[in-house]
Amino acid sequence: MDHLTGLELDDESRAAREANLDAATEQAEDEIEIDSDNYDTSSDAGYETDDAGSVSTSLSSSVRDYAFENGRRYHRYREGTYNFPNDDLEQEREDMKHAMMVNLCGNRLHYAPIGNNPQNVLDMGTGTGIWAIEMGDLYPSANILGVDLSPIQPEWVPPNVVFMVDDIESPWLKPQYYYEYIHGRHIVMAIKDWPLLMRRAYDHLKPGGWIELQEIHHYPQCDDGSMPPHHEVAQFWGLINEGLAALGVNFNVTHLLEDMLRDAGFTNIKCKILHVPIGTWPKNSILKLVGLYWRTILIDGLQPIALGPLTRGLKWSKEEVEMWLIDVRKAYMDNRVHSHMPLYIVWGQRPIR
Repeated sequence: MDHLTGLELDDESRAAREANLDAATEQAEDEIEIDSDNYDTSSDAGYETDDAGSVSTSLSSSVRDYAFENGRRYHRYREGTYNFPNDDLEQEREDMKHAMMVNLCGNRLHYAPIGNNPQNVLDMGTGTGIWAIEMGDLYPSANILGVDLSPIQPEWVPPNVVFMVDDIESPWLKPQYYYEYIHGRHIVMAIKDWPLLMRRAYDHLKPGGWIELQEIHHYPQCDDGSMPPHHEVAQFWGLINEGLAALGVNFNVTHLLEDMLRDAGFTNIKCKILHVPIGTWPKNSILKLVGLYWRTILIDGLQPIALGPLTRGLKWSKEEVEMWLIDVRKAYMDNRVHSHMPLYIVWGQRPIR
């Protein structure tokens, strides 16, 4: 059965898909082949995004008392800690990120060698919980704990998956040496004290346990000169970086993750960098789908990503933000620009002794 579609595949179809996935991951790690026939900026015929909604949990009214700002819903628990919304639109975007990541990584949920029977697993910043749920299905022996500031996870989950509303930058409830594996993905926009978080993860891992971080560096890169200087997308992410810095968040830590793990005491550190295409310009069909997902995620995320950093951090008005985003949306749709963003996948082990 195909992991993504849930459809039964015959041997030939399965082999073809696996070969395509392998080729996609190989190109993403090296150089993505361009589809020279794909310069239509108005249509992506045959490529549609998943409409994956999330079911909310039933928790106490105090936790579910959301805050509203600029027409979007934000978490109330430790309000202002995370500068992005948690409403239904954002949940759909988060689930689309998961689909993109699974395609890009060849159906892998992790790279760290955690064995076949991990026991206690932590998902930091679990979001909608989709990664934790799939890990629970994949490893029935494991107890999966997903932690997030927002109670937006489904009610019906595998029996070995539990969600908790908490701040991962606060002291953890579980004892030291508790986890075999700690996972974090797409949390770079939220964390203010990375060295402290790494030390805390180290303390709570069993000797021999693994930590893995998967983070995209949100700044467009281009290898063939097709992105002009001062491109609107590059300007956008420069402003987001500036706004988050004003709010105490370092948005440029992705390329420092490997060093931070080493400084915290982890060993056997590995780093894999994959290039996430923006748009449907790749020739490989898997990467073309990944690029469609990622561009859709970025365009759908323009307002929720921009509002917090630009209005809270740079003191823009909502109207100023909306006017600026018109040009950014147009720029994203130009398939003549072969841009991508690097995905850093870093994992390391707490020494056995």
